[in-house]
Amino acid sequence: MADEAKAKGNAAFSAGNFTEAITHFSEAISLAPSNHVLYSNRSAAYASLGKYQEALADAQKTVDLKHDWGKGYSRLGAAYSGLHQYSDAVSAYKKGLEIDPSNEGLKSGLADAQSAQAQAQARSRGSSGPASPFGDAFSGPEMWTKLTADATTRGFLQQPDFVNMMKDIQKNPNNLNLYLKDQRVMQALGVLLGVKLSTRMPEEDDEMPEASTERKRPAEAEVVKEEKRPEPAPEPDPMEVSEEKEAKERKANAQKEKEAGNAAYKKKDFENAIQHYTKAIELDDGDISFITNRAAVYLEMGKYEDCIKDCDTAVERGRELRSDYKMIARALTRKGTALAKLAKTSKDFEVAIEAFQKALTEHRNPDTLKKLNDAEKAKKELEQQEYFSPEIADEEREKGNQFFKEMKYPEAVKHYTESIKRNPKDPRAYSNRAACYTKLAALPEGLKDAEKCIELDPTFVKGYTRKGAVQFFMKEYEKALKTYQEGLKHDPQNPELLDGVKRCVEQINKANRGDLTPEELKERQAKGMQDPEIQNILTDPVMRQVLSDFQENPKAAQDHMKNPLVMDKIQKLINAGIVQVR
Repeated sequence: MADEAKAKGNAAFSAGNFTEAITHFSEAISLAPSNHVLYSNRSAAYASLGKYQEALADAQKTVDLKHDWGKGYSRLGAAYSGLHQYSDAVSAYKKGLEIDPSNEGLKSGLADAQSAQAQAQARSRGSSGPASPFGDAFSGPEMWTKLTADATTRGFLQQPDFVNMMKDIQKNPNNLNLYLKDQRVMQALGVLLGVKLSTRMPEEDDEMPEASTERKRPAEAEVVKEEKRPEPAPEPDPMEVSEEKEAKERKANAQKEKEAGNAAYKKKDFENAIQHYTKAIELDDGDISFITNRAAVYLEMGKYEDCIKDCDTAVERGRELRSDYKMIARALTRKGTALAKLAKTSKDFEVAIEAFQKALTEHRNPDTLKKLNDAEKAKKELEQQEYFSPEIADEEREKGNQFFKEMKYPEAVKHYTESIKRNPKDPRAYSNRAACYTKLAALPEGLKDAEKCIELDPTFVKGYTRKGAVQFFMKEYEKALKTYQEGLKHDPQNPELLDGVKRCVEQINKANRGDLTPEELKERQAKGMQDPEIQNILTDPVMRQVLSDFQENPKAAQDHMKNPLVMDKIQKLINAGIVQVR
């Protein structure tokens, strides 16, 4: 439900319905109050309405929830810039860059905030020359965001001369007068003053780009319209027209090369696929999908170093172009896959794991998550293999034996544990540690080690003596008897097993004779009531009838005694002190 509300908010934001977007994001927040992305998106919507105080509150909440996420500080910086608190904006952007030094959005925001701060300081000192009435429209990090968001001015940003003009105006708004005859600058000014609404579609999933800035007063918008009307439309520059046409042709040809590469890839004609993707990259370096596709081919060919190199290039270029975060995540995932293929040690897997984790911060893809889990599992297995050493395991076990003789059981456990880590298939270390746990009255741990010992080597008699001893101390005499008897199948004359059988029989007969003291009876009953097997017997309707017959119907009781299964259950109840023999 929260995702659905978020999607509606994204759609409303794309349509320029920022108030509606805020309503949907607020609904999503009420359903998922710990989701930092929702506060980030609502902050963007508030900023688009010029409600920078509310945008600031949401940005601060974003940072509180996800203090290691660079995007949160970008929102914080934008909100501070909107409030003209440029010093705080600069601090926010710098903090974000400490977390994500390669984030181009943070770098651009910092530069814009510092420029706006310098202009504000100059005005406060009474700098010479009248200030441009439109200076605020070009200040702050939101200028490039608005220009990118508008369908018309977005295309202008691909033209270096336009970008240079906008940078010059941003440095000194008074320079606007130098470029007013350029229709592109006039259109950009209209967008920045709020004459046009953003038509940019937000990302499909979690995150939207930087927020639009405040809407200007209608009076300012009117000024722009009045200034624009008398300006004649300039004649198009033939050189610019030619360059634009050539650029479009190159992009179209690049797409054709990509499609040819895709077709070759499907046929597993990898060499041709590489050639087509390489040609596409040469024709158009503004689409990182060409690079990630070539990386995929290198991955299939087993050229992992080339794949990694392409993935790094795609990520770096994608940051510069502010590409779809899913594309960057795809490049990081492929890099992680290649690194995992190359990994030979657990340390090698750490680098692959880091790449997968970075990919998941960009986009949480199930396939990436599975690759991360596989890499972590492989790393753990390699660590165990690298740590494996039967020689050191024997040394540690001998050290444990010495401490056991000195009755220093905690120290002995430490060395037995290290022995198990060094050689987890040796039953002797489990057997010895089980003995230590028994001495320390850590009976559940001792039982677990004894059972592991038997699992590793069913013929290792010590495992049965350890397990039987733990069960005996737990007063589970019938279970201990069965354990000792199982051990005797492998060593019929073993004195420890024979003695264990004798002690268990004595305790069982003691209960059969009714010779238990009140304290022993009470203890056995308490222990028995916790035993799942005893609980099942007592809740069995048939056995409840049997117990009733033993008390009230002697003839029926005699018939029950002829049934060995019933008598076995009765014996268990007697041993547990639940049924007493008189």
